[in-house]
Amino acid sequence: MLSSLLARRHLVFGAVAVALATAPLALLAGRQLADQPGAPERGNLAGQTGSPFTSGSTWQYGGQPDSRYVITIYADLECPHCQSYFPALKAWVERQPQTALQWHHLPLPFHEPAATNLAVTAECMGNLAGQDAFWRTIEWIFLNTQGGGRGLPDDLSVPGATAAVRECLISGASKEVVQSQARRAAQEGIDATPTLKLEDRTTGNEIVLSGAVEDDRLLSALDLLSVEKGGGDEAWNDLPARSSASAGSHDLRSYDTTLPR
Repeated sequence: MLSSLLARRHLVFGAVAVALATAPLALLAGRQLADQPGAPERGNLAGQTGSPFTSGSTWQYGGQPDSRYVITIYADLECPHCQSYFPALKAWVERQPQTALQWHHLPLPFHEPAATNLAVTAECMGNLAGQDAFWRTIEWIFLNTQGGGRGLPDDLSVPGATAAVRECLISGASKEVVQSQARRAAQEGIDATPTLKLEDRTTGNEIVLSGAVEDDRLLSALDLLSVEKGGGDEAWNDLPARSSASAGSHDLRSYDTTLPR
């Protein structure tokens, strides 16, 4: 489905502009994060060598080793919107062989300390048992947490939480990973969950979308990302730009729109 949309991109750009105009997003047109001072090198998917993607996360799901598109979800494990949206996003990624999903921890202050504690637990599970264990833990937490900062019920513990996991929780290393990702999100101007960062690894274009983005809008956004900036296509200029950019970004183009929850 995605490949056919990409092949017809010149026929659908009107629809793309309309679809994206219904979701809040920040657009980094043709911007290579690797060119920014202090930014990490662009990395690869799980199983390949190289640095992590721009979020600094090592957790990727789905796609192929050479997947063109990467969707990073900035999420809080106590966020009710994330809780309801994550299964749909994961299922959508499973249907897109050219797209991989990456996780970025963003525990929100009003969900603490439960949000960070659960994020650290997922990190420890992944560090000790690998990618599958991380994603299983994320799914299990979303299924069982009470949400809104209340955490897990007192009589529940994460399956597979061995003595080694408990030692990891105490060590503080995984907590620093979670806090580092939260700080990076703040530097990128991302302060709400769920937020998605979509990246086309071929063109280097990126889009940041806020909220529970529907399937067709994800496809439209990936279609827009495939257009080389400055390649003679006017689609990048059809959306109304917001005057201010997110903190720390100099060439960011932003768009003010509203996405229904």
